[in-house]
Amino acid sequence: MGIFSSEINNISDKSRDELFQFAEVSDSSAEETAYSNYSYWRSTWKSFLKNRLAVFLLVTVVIIVAFTILQPYLPGQKSPTEINIDEQTGLQARNIVPNSEFLFGTNSIGQDLWSRIWAGTRTSLFIGCIVALVEAIVGITIGTIWGFSRKLEVPITQLYNVADNIPTTILLILMSYILRPSISTIIIAMCITGWVEMARFIRNQIVILRDREYNLASKCLGTPSYKIIIKNLLPYLISVIMLRMSLAIPFAIGAEVFLTYIGLGLPISEPTLGNLINEGRVLMMSPDLRYQLIFPSIVLSVITIAFYIIGNSFADAADPKNHV
Repeated sequence: MGIFSSEINNISDKSRDELFQFAEVSDSSAEETAYSNYSYWRSTWKSFLKNRLAVFLLVTVVIIVAFTILQPYLPGQKSPTEINIDEQTGLQARNIVPNSEFLFGTNSIGQDLWSRIWAGTRTSLFIGCIVALVEAIVGITIGTIWGFSRKLEVPITQLYNVADNIPTTILLILMSYILRPSISTIIIAMCITGWVEMARFIRNQIVILRDREYNLASKCLGTPSYKIIIKNLLPYLISVIMLRMSLAIPFAIGAEVFLTYIGLGLPISEPTLGNLINEGRVLMMSPDLRYQLIFPSIVLSVITIAFYIIGNSFADAADPKNHV
C-alpha cells in the first residue's frame, strides 16, 4: 500500500507542472468576460420591423416626403401657381377632369392640381416638422428641469398655469389677426403653447424616476445632475418623446387646415393642404368637381394616419420595458 501511494505521488509531481499553470492577470481579458454586443437601438429597430403595417407606412411616408422634395425638379412638371390656358379655346383651363396632361385635373382658375397638391404637402410637412421639433426641444428641456429641480418647481409651475390656460385655438386666431398670415405666423402661434403638454408629461415621468435607488446612489457618488438626467432619466422616456413628436406633426397640419377653414390660414396663393381642402369643400356637392376635394384629402389622411401608427409602433418598440 505504501509503495502504491508513493508511485501516485511521483506521477502527481511529474504531471502537476504539465497539467496546471498559473493564470496571468490581464485587464483586457477581464473586460472581455463581461462584454455584450447588445445595442438598444438595434433591438428597437428589430422590434419595430416586426410590425409590417408600420414598416409599410414608414416606407410610404419616406416615398411621399422624397417625392415632394424632388417633384419640382422632375421633367414635365407644371408650376403650382401658373394658370394654364386651353390651346383650343384660348381660355383658362378651368375644372378639367384628370387626364394624361393634368393627372389630378385643374381647379376653378386653371391651375394644375397635381403640382399644387405636392407643393401644399411640402409646405404642410415643413410646418409640422418645425413645430414638432420646437415642441420637443422646449418641452423636454422645461419638463426635465421642472421635474428634477425642486428650487425651480414653483416658478415653472406658475409659467405652466399661465400657458396652459391660453386656448390654442384662440391664440391661433389672435396671432392671425395681429400678424400677417404667413408660415412663420402659424409656426409661432403653435409653438407658444405647443410645448405645454410635452413639458407636463416629461415632468410627471421625471418625478417618478428621480428618487429611485440608482439615482440616489449616483447623487451620493457625486455624479453631476446633467449626467443623471442624460444617462438615467431620459433613456426611459424615449418612447414617450417619439410618440409625442410623431403626433405633433399631424396636429400641426390639422391646425393649419382648421385655420384655413375659418378663413385665417395662409393666403390662397400659397399652396397648402388646408387651402386645397378648403377650395374643394365648396365643390363637394358637385359630382364632376368632387375630385378637387378627394385628392388632397387622401394625401392628408395617409400622412396623418401613417404618422400616428408609426409613432405608436416605434414607441412600443423603444419602450425599455420590452428590452432585456
